[in-house]
Amino acid sequence: MTVAAFTRPLALALVLCAVNAAAFAQSTEDPYEPFVGQPGKDVVWVPTPQALVDRMLDMAKVTPEDFVIDLGSGDGRTVITAAKRGARALGIEYDGNLVRLSQRNAEREGVADRATFVEQDLFEADLSQATVITMFLLPSINLQLRPTLLKLKPGTRIVSNTFTMDDWEADATETLDRASGCEGSWCTALLWIVPAQVGGTHQIPQGELTLEQTFQMLKGTLRAKGRSIPVEGRVIGEEVVLTVEGRELRGRVKDGRLEMQG
Repeated sequence: MTVAAFTRPLALALVLCAVNAAAFAQSTEDPYEPFVGQPGKDVVWVPTPQALVDRMLDMAKVTPEDFVIDLGSGDGRTVITAAKRGARALGIEYDGNLVRLSQRNAEREGVADRATFVEQDLFEADLSQATVITMFLLPSINLQLRPTLLKLKPGTRIVSNTFTMDDWEADATETLDRASGCEGSWCTALLWIVPAQVGGTHQIPQGELTLEQTFQMLKGTLRAKGRSIPVEGRVIGEEVVLTVEGRELRGRVKDGRLEMQG
């Protein structure tokens, strides 16, 4: 047998092996594709438009210093987008098929080192390390989550697609239009900033300050020089802004204490 006669069958065998290997890899790849409206544990799956994902992360001012947790992460687009901004991001999703799809998407986008996904009930998840929470859930689920969210570190940013937190009013709301790249019903982003707790009585340079707090909103009185002066304001994370007789007072919560500027 000549060398040429020997190498032709060998080359053919190698080609067939390569084709079979590719076919095997394709056959073992999960062909799963989600469909809009597919049922889940608490909600049906509807993807957030990418334009709104971008705006939600803009409103939360996501940076590489952040740890973003997306509740009900679906196909992983919010987590992957946050990871592309340099943040560490975690998706919590009940549907194992969506988790595996998200992992493949993260690998394809080159952010699997920063974007991770877990198959878990969002009500059992530890959110304490998050600096940003994103979600596209129902109002009733938002309301169930609200006590947990309010216990997060002051300054934690929470962004929701479309749905509210009942009487906990958003700190900011933005709605995109078609010109902004968002069409349909799911084009509104709502932002909350977890407020520090400052209700009670405080001694400040201006006098004795007594505050009542409802979420981030404040009202109360300032007793100074024998007078009782109405006060109102709000808490933005650890920052406190008060209005007293048309004058603005600012302060911060440090180590659990309210410190107002003199």
